[in-house]
Amino acid sequence: MKKISCLFAALAILLSDIMCAVVAYNYCALQWGGQCAGYSAPSSMAFLYFIPYGIGIAFCVILARFFYQKRG
Repeated sequence: MKKISCLFAALAILLSDIMCAVVAYNYCALQWGGQCAGYSAPSSMAFLYFIPYGIGIAFCVILARFFYQKRG
């Protein structure tokens, strides 16, 4: 159970890093698009990517805690 707990904890950390990269890239792309290409969506819309990644991170953290407590 310790390996499974560590796996989900590592997955939560990996998802948070990927989320940061995706949000930063899309924020920059939307900011450039609003200034140069005439996009109508504001660059703050990139923060909506937090919702699915946040759910995935919370799910992984809950599973990691569950398996860690089940071990003990």
